[in-house]
Amino acid sequence: MSRLSVRRLSSQVRRPDLATALRRNAPVDVHPEVEDALATHKPVVALESTIITHGMPYPTSLKMARSVENIVRSTGSVPATIAIIQGRVKIGLHTHELERLADQSSASTAAVKVSRRDVAPVLAMKKDGGTTCSSTLIFAALAGIKVFATGGLGGVHRRGESTMDVSADLHELTRCPVGLVSAGVKSILDIGRTLEYLETLGVPVLTYGPTKDFPAFYTRTSGFQSPWNVEDPQTAAQILHNHWQLGMSNGALFAAPIPEKYEAAGLEVQKAVEIAVRECEELGMHTRGKEVTPWLLKRVGELTGTQSLTNNVALVKNTALIGGRIASEYAKLSQDLGDLQPVYHHTVQSPASAQASQFLSSPTDAVLNEAKSDNVNVLVFGSSAVDITSRPAPGSDAEISAKSTCPGLVSTSLGGVGRNIAEAAHRVSNALAPSKPSPILLVSPVGDDAFGRQIINDTGASGLYTNGLFVEPDKRSAVCNMILDTTGNLVTGIADMDIVQNQNSDKLLSYLGEQKPWLVALDANMSPTILTALVEYSVQQNINIFFEPTSLAKSTAILPAIAKTLGKHDRAPVTFASPNLLELGHMYREVRSSPLELMSHDVWWKTIDRLGLGHQFRAELEHLSRLNASEDNPDLGSLSFLIKDGVAQMAINMLPFFQNLVIKCGERGVIIAMHLDGHSAQSSQWANEPSNVRQRLVVARASSGDVVVFQHFPALSVPQDSIVNVTGAGDSLVGSLVASLAYDRTTFLGPGTLANTISLAQHSARLSLQSPWAVSPLLSSGSTAKPDRNVIDK
Repeated sequence: MSRLSVRRLSSQVRRPDLATALRRNAPVDVHPEVEDALATHKPVVALESTIITHGMPYPTSLKMARSVENIVRSTGSVPATIAIIQGRVKIGLHTHELERLADQSSASTAAVKVSRRDVAPVLAMKKDGGTTCSSTLIFAALAGIKVFATGGLGGVHRRGESTMDVSADLHELTRCPVGLVSAGVKSILDIGRTLEYLETLGVPVLTYGPTKDFPAFYTRTSGFQSPWNVEDPQTAAQILHNHWQLGMSNGALFAAPIPEKYEAAGLEVQKAVEIAVRECEELGMHTRGKEVTPWLLKRVGELTGTQSLTNNVALVKNTALIGGRIASEYAKLSQDLGDLQPVYHHTVQSPASAQASQFLSSPTDAVLNEAKSDNVNVLVFGSSAVDITSRPAPGSDAEISAKSTCPGLVSTSLGGVGRNIAEAAHRVSNALAPSKPSPILLVSPVGDDAFGRQIINDTGASGLYTNGLFVEPDKRSAVCNMILDTTGNLVTGIADMDIVQNQNSDKLLSYLGEQKPWLVALDANMSPTILTALVEYSVQQNINIFFEPTSLAKSTAILPAIAKTLGKHDRAPVTFASPNLLELGHMYREVRSSPLELMSHDVWWKTIDRLGLGHQFRAELEHLSRLNASEDNPDLGSLSFLIKDGVAQMAINMLPFFQNLVIKCGERGVIIAMHLDGHSAQSSQWANEPSNVRQRLVVARASSGDVVVFQHFPALSVPQDSIVNVTGAGDSLVGSLVASLAYDRTTFLGPGTLANTISLAQHSARLSLQSPWAVSPLLSSGSTAKPDRNVIDK
């Protein structure tokens, strides 16, 4: 059978996946670390949450949960603790969510046990829920997670032949292609009948160890035998991979005996289990359904003191270790056929209302998040595009040449500078203030075509509001076709951005009037006419502007807007701009030579004169230029380009037009050049901040009270072999800056806040360099990239 036939067949038998669920606006949030792992085929281990909410007392439950996640990480796998919080399924938990589940002292947030039958009611009623084995299996399978580690599996209860009390966990193993690692079935159950029932259901049962002895939770043996045993994670992973290769829908049970050092104590605990079971029957508790297990476990704890809890924690840690190792081996196997694996990308990071887009072919194809005007204080205007990326196969000797093809990889993802900035800003906003609504709204046109549908669907699924995406019925959606080399660097490409160049400016201005933002971010893919309209309105309404030059050719598109608004405000028309070194030089040369005569304007002369930069400033710049560009990599040379190439001079001469310049210098870091007028400087921390050339900081004060700040921030080290994609790193840096400004409008007004903000932006760029996506999902992770400061929401 051909590879194409295999791919078609696999698409027919593939079970519903998370991307499909999200297109239906399913209430599912995926932790950014888990999202990134799923998207890049890294090993992931699912963990249940009923053991946290109902299985152990607080604070032992929280300590156990954290310890188990750390054990999974020690194997190279990513933990994904699954739960329901306020009516949303969580695949992977943030720290505050884990703490919420563990501490069940508050009646208002008390979690219920969630099996398959409970999922929809708990979601509809916006409750918290601890997922049992059955519901955890469902959500693990939905996300494409292949391994799930837990304590004990449910099964047939004692006297189950008359009560018909059989756990839903067993049937779920027939529906979900997931390997479940547990310490057997709970010792309060009828182990023999459970094994018989699993045989009837066709679920493979394997003891993870040198013998086929089936464990009894607290003890290593039960008196029953498994049909099979495995002794290493490679074989266990191969079993799961064989299931996938054959399209089998069932899972497998790997029964891991508790470590030997707990065996003696386990025998004593088992005696208490028998007493508790007898009492359960005498009191009639055995007829109480899902209440039986928590009652029995509590009673066993009462009879044994802390010993049963100690053993319980030990066996859970053991299964987590084994599960992590199996997941790691499975990831190695799946990489060989990774293009046939269902790839999950984009998650909803925050709750939002949804409506179907009328222009889409089907209501279930849309994921639209409606913004509330009181939430949004940043509008991002620019391009939303589908990126088609082509790259020669790794290790291929083929060269990209004209009139020829070569073997490689072709993929599609969302792109467009404006959209990338908006997604990065949205994700970093989640990290800075996870409990608050996103302050970001993307305003961008899409065509009435398949690419337009993809842009709307995937933008909504990423958690961004989509009511700023408007359909232009007779136009093509923006598409960028990029050719990369084997190292991921851009070789050439074709960008179809006609829809962005020819937008209806009245439509864009209507968003400004409705939302009344504090900041607008402008992508230079828009035409000079549109940029002028947006800048004019923003200057009139005292709205701050962040301009991203986008490319060398487009970087000067903002200049006509500056020419038209210069002098109409008591500060520079554009508040922030983020050129790279080449763009800065091109913009400067255009300003000097263009018929716009910007450097002949009275405002330019007056501003430069007011700065009063003299000998001391030049001397400190000379001293700064002699420092190495990197403290760790002397091969990058010094900062001599600041003087030799005229970078400092160009930046200072552009300050009358751009109040704050963030100059991207690639591997040589970031340069900040900013001008504060006397009033702004006096109310900022820069008023009394001295120059410190050793800290790469030059501060100049004029007699007028104005302040100029010029500072260099070295780049963060990024191993060359870790770079996956360079297309969105700069956009991620800008998006991070926009997010920081959205939550702290004074972030540039002090050396500490500025340093933390630039550090966060550089971390964001590095994460996207190491991600296959233009914007890394890990930008949403507060633990990965949160600055060491308190964020002020103004």
